[in-house]
Amino acid sequence: MKSFFRELLLTLVMAFVLFFLLQATVQNFYVDGASMEPSLQDRQRLLVSKVAYYLHEPERGDVLIFKSPQNEQKDYIKRLIALPGDTVEVKKGTVYVNDSPLEETYIKSPPRYTVEKQKIPENSYFVLGDNRNNSDDSHNGWVVPRQNIVGKAWLSIWPPGKWGLVPDYPAMENLAGAISN
Repeated sequence: MKSFFRELLLTLVMAFVLFFLLQATVQNFYVDGASMEPSLQDRQRLLVSKVAYYLHEPERGDVLIFKSPQNEQKDYIKRLIALPGDTVEVKKGTVYVNDSPLEETYIKSPPRYTVEKQKIPENSYFVLGDNRNNSDDSHNGWVVPRQNIVGKAWLSIWPPGKWGLVPDYPAMENLAGAISN
């Protein structure tokens, strides 16, 4: 009988450890709205890696979940476009990072707005929704402070037809290589 209680106690302790480890590393996220279409759909469910940015810094093209700079009670999901120290500009339907145009095959339609050339402050990030013309994002005059980042969108888990990794886009990676050269 003593062995049974020991095994039960060990199982309960392991369950609690596993539960808290998962809570600290992964978060469930529900896409609310059309701002990331066509890449992500309204009501799509994702798993978010909360540890990704402890291992490395955010990269252009990542899909971030972050606390809204205007209301920290609300989480947003957007694509990271420009890093601290980068310049960003939007004109004539094209986004420019460090004077290089982005090849954005993943957006719903080109932006119909203008953003004057600006330098992204230290510890801040410029983000845009993939549905450029239907998104509350950095084109409205705000950036995301590093401390507001919750994590990186990692895995789509619902609906079943959308199961899989949340993609990073080669055009963003190519830009990163062009900028560093």
